[in-house]
Amino acid sequence: MKAGIYFTGSGPILILTSYESVTEPKLVDKLQTKGIQKFIAYEIPLEMVKQKYGNHYEVVLHDLKQEDDLRVMDYDGHHIFSKFSLRDLGRPSYHEDG
Repeated sequence: MKAGIYFTGSGPILILTSYESVTEPKLVDKLQTKGIQKFIAYEIPLEMVKQKYGNHYEVVLHDLKQEDDLRVMDYDGHHIFSKFSLRDLGRPSYHEDG
């Protein structure tokens, strides 16, 4: 499982995924079907997400309504910024359709 913060046109989202990378082509395809054509992604250590979200992490991970390969952990940009420092972010990955 990987975790990533994606800075999109509508703001940051935190995603959990079973893909090998936060920019795996199949994951990018799924994001595009959801209207996310351009983003800057940062992989976040899974342990850090578990620590910062506690029980909510387990709830999202076991939510049977979501697919295993993509689970939205948080879509509230203000909340994400309050949980993570910019210093927590590693090297960015960029994607722009076309």
